[in-house]
Amino acid sequence: MIKKILHKFKKQRDLTVGSISKNLWILAIPMLVSNVLQATFNLIDMFFVGKLGPAALAAVALSGSILMVVMFLMMGIAMGTMALVSRSIGAKNQAQANNAAMQSLIMVFWGSIIFGIIGYLLSPWVLGFLGANAEVAALGTGYLQITFLGVIAMFAMFLISGILQGAGDALTPMLILGSATILNIILDPLLIFTAGLGVNGAAWATVLSRGIGSLWALEVLLKGRSRIHVPLKHFKIDWTIIWRILKIGIPGSAQMSMRGLIGIVLFAIVAKFGTFAIASYGVCVRLQLLALVPGFALGMAAGTLVGQNLGAKQSKRAAYSAWMAVLYYGIFMIALAALYYIFAPYFLYVFNGNPEVVKIGTNYLRITVLGYVFVALGVVLNRSLSGAGDTIAPMIITFIALWLIQVPLAIYMSRFGLNGVWYAVLIAFFVQGTLATGWFLLGKWKHKIV
Repeated sequence: MIKKILHKFKKQRDLTVGSISKNLWILAIPMLVSNVLQATFNLIDMFFVGKLGPAALAAVALSGSILMVVMFLMMGIAMGTMALVSRSIGAKNQAQANNAAMQSLIMVFWGSIIFGIIGYLLSPWVLGFLGANAEVAALGTGYLQITFLGVIAMFAMFLISGILQGAGDALTPMLILGSATILNIILDPLLIFTAGLGVNGAAWATVLSRGIGSLWALEVLLKGRSRIHVPLKHFKIDWTIIWRILKIGIPGSAQMSMRGLIGIVLFAIVAKFGTFAIASYGVCVRLQLLALVPGFALGMAAGTLVGQNLGAKQSKRAAYSAWMAVLYYGIFMIALAALYYIFAPYFLYVFNGNPEVVKIGTNYLRITVLGYVFVALGVVLNRSLSGAGDTIAPMIITFIALWLIQVPLAIYMSRFGLNGVWYAVLIAFFVQGTLATGWFLLGKWKHKIV
């Protein structure tokens, strides 16, 4: 039974024909599972390291935020490659899809060496700059340096997943990530406690599990076990394709980096209201991330469908694919908004029973859920635009909504209390969803040349 279900997701499908809804879910379900696995992977180290004490937990948490910024910089290559691969597959240009995959692997190889060396050397300085005390800095330095030594494993696994998803194969990345996650669960306690490596053991567990996953993913590409085949005998640097990938990817990296930095800024604003406010906001951010998981999956699936259908000269089908994803995610967000609004105090109690924390978090949820439909529009349509190769528009939309609207409003409205900050977040949801919808309806993305 399981084998039959997996075959349904595994078999090569022509996403430019047939039921759009079915094609969307064939892609989205494995992507959703992959997103959940990714979130789980990131929590595993925190779970086991937390048993070593607060300093070890702080070291891994702080190191993770640094690594995430580095990952954002490399995400652009994945976004650019995914757009080019999906467009090429849709146009039945297999050679160009294979070439795009090869050029992105070349960039990730050299990028990993550069980031690895710089990150290894700067790890102690960066942790100190971010305010880590001596104990946290010492623990974090080892964790960061080991991770930077194996950063190619992190980059390669993420990139190859994007390549395969752009080609319409979302199942293989899910199976690889699932296997790496299971391996990490096994290696973490063995290396942290049994081998006595402590925090460094968590780093080695991550590098080894990701490394094995990356080797498996690379083998899929080299052997042509999916829709993309990059045999080494055809190795050749193609500067034209590299430039096309970067042209799409750099704005994508900028967009993701802006999102990462905005969280730090809002935490700084909220911190003025005390420990309870920080704790409550931290819980609400995690609840909000939970709401985004299916949106990212549907958005990525829509991006693949948009790219392949544009490649097949079917712009109407591409647009319909995006709106179908918006519909499904919108329904989910309306239902979740109702749950969060009605049962907000109970969701907060799960994480912390302090009455003040619950009160602050309840206000946050009941204010911000009013914009969840606009979140659905923004997430899916921005991902769809990226799938079409238009990453500049989402970058500009993100900059306007977060940095020109949300941050100034949050700073100004914080003088009226925390609810003022929450309303700034809500207004940013409205702006981002409205701008994304307006730009998508203009339809200029349909003529984007990648």
